Amino acid sequence: MTGFSSFDAAQPTILTVPGLGGSGPSHWQTLWEDARPDTVRVELGMWNTPHRNAWVTKLDQAIARAEAPVILAAHSLGCLAVAWWADLSPQPYGWPVAGALLVAPADVDRPEAPAELRTFAPTPKTPLPFPSIVVASSDDPWIGIERAHSLAAQWGSHFVDAGPQGHLNAASGVGWWHEGQELLGRVIAAGTDGHGHARSPGDARSILAINATDAAQDHYLGR
Repeated sequence: MTGFSSFDAAQPTILTVPGLGGSGPSHWQTLWEDARPDTVRVELGMWNTPHRNAWVTKLDQAIARAEAPVILAAHSLGCLAVAWWADLSPQPYGWPVAGALLVAPADVDRPEAPAELRTFAPTPKTPLPFPSIVVASSDDPWIGIERAHSLAAQWGSHFVDAGPQGHLNAASGVGWWHEGQELLGRVIAAGTDGHGHARSPGDARSILAINATDAAQDHYLGR
């Protein structure tokens, strides 16, 4: 994978990583890209016939081109591309990817998984080298909530149960998805100190555990 050099940027670059079929005009990823000048889509290509190695290579190239620090906002199969990139990447903790918001990861290991997803199996179990949040819905047809929680544990991610919201995509009716923007903000706060430097793993965990999970659970579950 790509070697990484040092950068001195304070504000992160947000890279969206869509899943199978890409993200249409009403998907929250597209809406974020249209509204936020710091947000750019990773053009993985082969949207309907994805291939793990090709997607990981495209993601690696996009990260290398971006001005670090980088925050990844992935959806569905895009989360698996991120996990595989991290598994194969030599990056030290928190740089150049400073964090990730992983939304509705697809379960590529289940027996009934579509053929288009099976090239991403088995799901990597390596802890991610950056702070992250996994968000999952309790009625997602692509992954069970317990399986999503298990993936979060394996990846060292904080887990947020979004309640019954389908696949957390355009069909779910989340639109701009303000709650996702809140979680993205928490990932940014956990990943960078505002001066272009990565936070320590302990500081990042504290920010995510206290801020991101509680804030989102308060919203979704009314605690």
